[in-house]
Amino acid sequence: MPEKLKLYLDQMIQAKVARALQFERYDVLRASDIGQNRFEDHKILETSISLNRILVTLDDHFGDWTILPLHKHPGVIRVKANPTTSDNIIRILIPFIRLHSRKQFNNNLVIVSLKNSKWIRTA
Repeated sequence: MPEKLKLYLDQMIQAKVARALQFERYDVLRASDIGQNRFEDHKILETSISLNRILVTLDDHFGDWTILPLHKHPGVIRVKANPTTSDNIIRILIPFIRLHSRKQFNNNLVIVSLKNSKWIRTA
């Protein structure tokens, strides 16, 4: 079984998602839990890097290198859910991360949806 991941949830991801991940025994920290509810994307990314946690986001800016270039980082998972309800995010995210180890995410942006995932090496 893969090592449980340390996750950092972007500000737009609700507490219900965090609780579902914690129920699965993932180590979860939300941006809003440490006062980053109104921080810009580059600050959220900096925090996830400094805490050595994989960033989970819904934000399309991750992957747009002109807006937010990614270099060395523990990983970014961008969830594409439509609609972006907590239940849909949980339905996509938990089965996906169960299949992968922490090491696989290093320096990768992963765009994941209900039907597929796209891995992009960033460093």
